This record gives sequence, structure tokens and C-alpha cells, in this order.
Amino acid sequence: MEIQEVVSNQKAFFNTQQTKNIKFRKMYLEKLRDIIINNEDLLCEAIHKDFGKSKFDTFTTELSFVLNDIDYYLKNLNSLSKPKKVTTNLANQIGKSSIHPEPLGCVLVIGAWNYPYQLSLSPMIAALAAGNCCILKPSEIAENTMKTMAKLINENFPPEYLYVYEGGIDETTALLMLKFDKIFFTGSTKVGKIVYKAAAEHLTPVVLELGGKSPAIVTKDADLEVAAKRIVWGKFLNAGQTCVAPDYLLVEESIHEQFLEMLRKYITEFQYGQDAEQYTRIINRRNFDRLVKLIPEDKLYFGGNSDTEKLYIEPTLLNNINWEDDVMQEEIFGPILPVISFTNFNLVLTTILELEKPLAAYLFTRNSEEKEAFKSKISFGGGCINDVIMHLGNDRLPFGGVGNSGIGNYHGKYGFEAFSHQKSILEKATWGEPSIKYPPYTEKKLSWIRKLL
Repeated sequence: MEIQEVVSNQKAFFNTQQTKNIKFRKMYLEKLRDIIINNEDLLCEAIHKDFGKSKFDTFTTELSFVLNDIDYYLKNLNSLSKPKKVTTNLANQIGKSSIHPEPLGCVLVIGAWNYPYQLSLSPMIAALAAGNCCILKPSEIAENTMKTMAKLINENFPPEYLYVYEGGIDETTALLMLKFDKIFFTGSTKVGKIVYKAAAEHLTPVVLELGGKSPAIVTKDADLEVAAKRIVWGKFLNAGQTCVAPDYLLVEESIHEQFLEMLRKYITEFQYGQDAEQYTRIINRRNFDRLVKLIPEDKLYFGGNSDTEKLYIEPTLLNNINWEDDVMQEEIFGPILPVISFTNFNLVLTTILELEKPLAAYLFTRNSEEKEAFKSKISFGGGCINDVIMHLGNDRLPFGGVGNSGIGNYHGKYGFEAFSHQKSILEKATWGEPSIKYPPYTEKKLSWIRKLL
């Protein structure tokens, strides 16, 4: 079936009003949940083929997010979809005002390869919960997960409602030439600009979940053991191929050497060896080669070993790094952690403020003044104080970027709102209306209007 035909059929199906029915939405969300649960082994096998992700990591960082999203919407869909009454101002009396969430129509979700289930299925689930028809385009870079999602969804869902479209750049380009009611894209800033430009041709609204260089700051007032343990876990999770991973560390000079040794200790303790189940491979040779070039031997503190055949790069710490080094010019997106020393906390905040706004930022300290300065001065998508990455696990927090790191957000009610239009309705009574707004106009009427408005 040609993709133009699928999109056309989805638009026609949406116009039948069936997807606006809450029972209809819940029925298919429940069906998707059952498919995921019943095919967990198949899903785990596919992602392991793509880049060696373990069953433990696949469940904790992928499938659990997806299943929790489904459960959230099944539990909250009635209240999310219910019209909200709002106050009616004096000028519109006698009347009542309300906001009605309504689905947008036919939407396109373009997923990413680094968390291929979570970053494809979670926005898709939000789109379905909001009452839309959806085309899902997973990343072709994680080929096996793409094919598995296509098989499970296309064999169990009507294509006029939900359809997974396989393919690479050519297929994505063809999709972007079509008119959708919203596009949701997760990926690099470079590709995000292409998607945004294509969407502008149709005035299609977009959500862009991008990335950037997310800093982690460690001050002398931090619990250093906790900081080191959590940073090592968050940075080397998925071999650093995480959009909200700490991209680089800023460590106060007085604890710099001590903290480097703590990082080394936990990397060793967590056993990120070549055959370790808890450590994934780099997704492909292209990314592997790019990352290896970012490791300068003269600034290597720990790690740095790699295996081209296995696409393995050892967790790597870089020391004596400055802002001009190659590794500081782009998002790393791999298991390389540059460490920069600082002496003035407020000055380092100013330096971050002058850079592109990151998707995430992290601070480790027990100093309340430093916490307040961090929260108030730096603009970033979301983050943590005394932890990394874990803010994603709270579906009551919106997830999204700002500036160069993205547009819009999702998770929980924010995902529902991302794929909904908030339709405003004012219903007026047909009696008791003064003639003040109607011609002929007089100074007396204007006087009354000034008081009312």
C-alpha cells in the first residue's frame, strides 16, 4: 500500500468520528499493552540484535516507560478528555465558557534509534490517547526494532487508524512532503531543522525533541560518593547514547582529583566490559568512528580502549579539557566524559548561559544558594539536582527541550495536550442582553464600555 493512500485513508477514517470515542481509544490502548506484554521476548531479541541491549535495560529504559504510559492514559483518559469549565468575564454575561480538548486528526511520529521503543511508542501512545490517527516512522538505524514494531502493529491494527511505515531517508522525505495535522520528531538538531522546514510548507505544527550538550556540575558541597555513582550510571547507560545523559562534567577545582578517582572506581565496579550484559554496543560503524576520533590520547584519564569489530568503546574519562577541544564542540552521544575544572560557581553558570540551551542540566550540591542559582539562572529543558536522567521517570513532569534543544513537550497529560487542540466555547443566553455594544454609539455607551472592559 502506498503511503499517500494510507494517509488519505487515515484522514477519511478520522472524519468518521470513531477515534473521538473514549471506549474506542481505551480498547486499542489495551490491545497494544497486551501485544507488548505477550511479545516481550521478541522485542528484547530485536533490540539486542541492533546494539546489544540487555533484557534488564530494555525493560527498565524502554518497555516499562511504554507500559506506564498506557496505564496512565487508561486511568486518566476520562478526566483528560472532559471539557473544562472556566470563568466567564462580565462583558460576556449571561453566558458560560468551556474548553474542549479535541484530537488534531492524522499525525506523524518520527522515532529515534537510541531508545527505539520508548521514543517511538510513547509519543504514538499519547497521539492515540488524544484521539488521533497515527503514522509511526521508527528509525531505520535500529533496523530490527523497526521491523518488529512494524510486524506487531501492522498485523494487529487497522492501517486507517495506526500504521508503521518502514524505510530510511527516502521514505522519511516522502512522508514529510505530505500534509499532517501534527509532526512529532525525536532526533538530532540537524535533522530537526529539516523536519521543521518541511512542516512549515503545510503550516503543520511540530514537536521537536532534540538534544545538545547537557552539563553536570559538581561542587565541593556535594555528596561526592553519591554524585560519582549516579553520574557514572547515567552517563554510561546505553553506552552514553542517551539524549539527556551528562555530556560533560564541571567539577570544582578543590575536589577535582578526588572526584576523578571516584568516577574511575565506579566505572570499574560496574564492570562495563566488552561482553558485559549491562553495557550496550555503539549503534553502527559510522558513530563508532566519530566517537573514537573524539578521544585525545594526551587528555585520556581512564578508559579509551575500543574494538571495531564489536563496536565497543570502553567508558572513557577525559581530563584537562578546555572549551576549545573537539569533544566540546558537539553533543558526544557516546561513552566519553570530558571533565573541566572550575573555581567560581557563578562564573561557570554564566559560561553555560552563553551556550545553546541544553535538553538537560544537572547539579550536585547540598548548598541551598547554589541550588537556587542553578534553577533561576540557567535555561534548559529539564533536569535534576543530586541525580541525573531520573526526571524522565515522573510522568507528572513535562519532558522537552528549549531553544536549540527542542520545541514542545510530552509525557503524561503533556503528551495528551501535545496532540490535542484546546477548543474554546462561549455559550450565551438569548435574553437579558444590554444594547451597549450595538450602534448607534454614544459617549454614554463608551463610558459604560470603559467600566466593563
